[in-house]
Amino acid sequence: MIVFDFKLEKFKGTFFNSDAVKAAVDAATRRVLSKLGAFVRTAAKSSIRKRKRPSKPGKPPSSHQGDLRTFIYFGYDTRKQSVVIGPVERNKVYLNGAGQPLDGTVPEILEYGGKITVLERYSKLFNEWLPVSLRSLRRRDPGDTTPVRRRVATIAARPFMHPALKQEVPKLPAMWLDSVKP
Repeated sequence: MIVFDFKLEKFKGTFFNSDAVKAAVDAATRRVLSKLGAFVRTAAKSSIRKRKRPSKPGKPPSSHQGDLRTFIYFGYDTRKQSVVIGPVERNKVYLNGAGQPLDGTVPEILEYGGKITVLERYSKLFNEWLPVSLRSLRRRDPGDTTPVRRRVATIAARPFMHPALKQEVPKLPAMWLDSVKP
């Protein structure tokens, strides 16, 4: 039943734009999106297998050292009221063919595919070229004449974040159900 009442002062606190309603919606948004972030992070981490061989293109990447799985986080951005999920950037520097630092990161290249310049050092012990960090080259002995090269590697996409999000998004309506509590 609808009742028209022109003396709305007594109902002023129940309007949808009241501070209490806004606070309840903000709290629910934070809870639901944080839960979604946790679910997506878990799905992404569990899709990455620790193994020595590389994964097939189009499948989630292999984690040879475990770093990729370890450093996937999520956080709630209160300013944008959104959740940010993904691997953090590490202190590794990769260079382009001109020796300039690249903008992209290894997790981005794994997710979308692309080219990255790998710095390699020849190992007499293993008789092969092995990846090396720019920092280790800066710290090496000035008399060290071990050959170093830059090789452009083309990486096929091995998405792990988008499939995890796609897997978890259908759960979102159920998370919102009855989530706003006064």
